[in-house]
Amino acid sequence: MKDDKLYNIIFPVWLFLFFPPVILITLAGNFIIDSLVVIAGYFLFKPGEGLSCLEFYKKSIPKVWIFGFLADLIGAFLLFACVTLQDVTGLPDAVIQGISYDPFSNVLALILILVAMTISALCILFFNHRFTFNKLIKDELIRWQIAIFIAILTLPWTFLLPTKLFV
Repeated sequence: MKDDKLYNIIFPVWLFLFFPPVILITLAGNFIIDSLVVIAGYFLFKPGEGLSCLEFYKKSIPKVWIFGFLADLIGAFLLFACVTLQDVTGLPDAVIQGISYDPFSNVLALILILVAMTISALCILFFNHRFTFNKLIKDELIRWQIAIFIAILTLPWTFLLPTKLFV
């Protein structure tokens, strides 16, 4: 009898967030967090351009929210690829278990998750700098500052949550 991999039965927390009906909660949570960060960014970096906080918020939140979720999906896809392509990548079972259930149980798993989070952050940074704030904020330095601020605070921190806490 060969050893069965029981850890393939339970979805990792970071993957579960993208499935119905949990995705609705994820989207709502992301919207609330993104809203708070955009408003804080307005007051911290004072983008000016004659926009009130409400105008700035209304013009930026849809893109910040959508691009942020897209960036989270990109990071989750990278982790999903590591797990599903284990035979191709040659990653040991301990690393796959770490990615799926407890990032802190394996150093390589933690590094791979941090890489996925960094890629998500860079996507958030790029999308917001290039598309969300390109015409909204003329000052290049402020545009970079607010894009970095949003990228750091809206990272997919849930990738670090151990699934074992929820099962």
